[in-house]
Amino acid sequence: MKSGSPEETHEIAKRLGALLQKGDIVTLSGGLGAGKTHFTKGIADALGVRKIVNSPTFTIIKEYEGRLPLYHMDVYRIDEEEADALGIEEYLDGDGVCVIEWAEKISRLLPEERLAITIDKESETARMIRIEGAGKRFEEVCKEL
Repeated sequence: MKSGSPEETHEIAKRLGALLQKGDIVTLSGGLGAGKTHFTKGIADALGVRKIVNSPTFTIIKEYEGRLPLYHMDVYRIDEEEADALGIEEYLDGDGVCVIEWAEKISRLLPEERLAITIDKESETARMIRIEGAGKRFEEVCKEL
């Protein structure tokens, strides 16, 4: 789907966030400045997160409370061995929603069933957002969107 503005991107993410459930995993791919963290803000809004959501680039994982916990990860600066040491798998099996930026860096640790989102920057404001569901649950989420 196409987004023509940051506000549209936020609304798409918010619609998705309203469909998410405990244990859901969302991966975000796209170049620097594509809008991965902005997309996460829309998901957080739908989950009722009240705190300001910003990039966990240097902290790796940020936790937010809402109707479900939100575990926002940016794994750009780590490899799979470091991810193991950080206990990322515990979050993946946790009681909240995991949103993982640069998830391809830890693909071995991720379950097959997940929602993969790719954001391509087409201009300063326009984005092409591809949402692919792996597994029955996430195929249904894609249909709902």
